[in-house]
Amino acid sequence: MMYPFFFDPTFLLLIPALLLAFWAQMKVKGAFERFSRVPSRRGIPAAEVARVLLDRHGLSNVPVRRVQGNLSDHYDPRDKTLHLSDTVYSSTSIAAIGVAAHEVGHAVQDRESYAPLRVRNAIVPVVNIGSGLAFPLFFIGLLLRTPLLMDLGIIFFLGVIVFHLVTLPTEFDASARALRLLSDTQILGSDEIGGARTVLNAAALTYVAASVMAVAQLVRLLLLRGMVGGRND
Repeated sequence: MMYPFFFDPTFLLLIPALLLAFWAQMKVKGAFERFSRVPSRRGIPAAEVARVLLDRHGLSNVPVRRVQGNLSDHYDPRDKTLHLSDTVYSSTSIAAIGVAAHEVGHAVQDRESYAPLRVRNAIVPVVNIGSGLAFPLFFIGLLLRTPLLMDLGIIFFLGVIVFHLVTLPTEFDASARALRLLSDTQILGSDEIGGARTVLNAAALTYVAASVMAVAQLVRLLLLRGMVGGRND
């Protein structure tokens, strides 16, 4: 028996992943808001912290720029630029400093050609195309009962899975580097590092949740593929 696209029983597989994603978002939001209200003792703005840490690793050529948005912070390996959001750039809070140091961690990974980051950067263009094609191809194949289209959709979606799998070590490693840098430079005291760790661990959960969601989606696609079987009807 075939079911409408959004109401088939396999959709139930996504509910735990959706709940995990919601919990992760609430956790990172709560952690960031909590430690955004806690100023660091040294009172150095996050942008200056990023500059100090970049220079410490010989990355004086990497500019630190302000970008609009909330928690839109990122390091762009294409133009070797570190972007800090409005809520982070000028803040002296433990949360902002932790986020800035995390992005520096990505810049250091880029300089050291950290393998998971290199893989992630290399497959981004392909994944962007594949993720846009995966579901349309699969569900057109499902509606038309054409296994070939469904198989192509699954193959494209496997690229998304690979992206998530290499993103996890990349993000965890950047956070570990950030905490070491903040401790080694004493930008944050030993009693403040725990707050930065809480924020970064909460942020890491969002990547775990995204990976779980991707795996759940893949299992769902495989189950739906099995309902159609190996031949056209």
